[in-house]
Amino acid sequence: MAKKLKALFNSVIVKPIEQENKNYGGIIVPDIDKQANEIGEVVAVGPGMKTITGEFIETVTKVGDIVVLPTMGFSKMVFEGTTYILGREQELLGTSIEE
Repeated sequence: MAKKLKALFNSVIVKPIEQENKNYGGIIVPDIDKQANEIGEVVAVGPGMKTITGEFIETVTKVGDIVVLPTMGFSKMVFEGTTYILGREQELLGTSIEE
């Protein structure tokens, strides 16, 4: 039986999207700035979380969204040979939208 990752509460699980090195006139320039924000695709989202007053706040991020992650605050883990990034939804910096 295949195992799947499941996000709890207001957490999101993101699969990073590889970003290419920049190429200037045939010279490949590696990503020197390792503090750059990562981009990834959401693979799991928790249902939401109750506030201290008992109000339930649903998550707004959906599976398949492309999101921008902060440079710090999220955890990386390897699950069945694939790297994932886990964190709280409210710490995401941005998401893709359809116009």
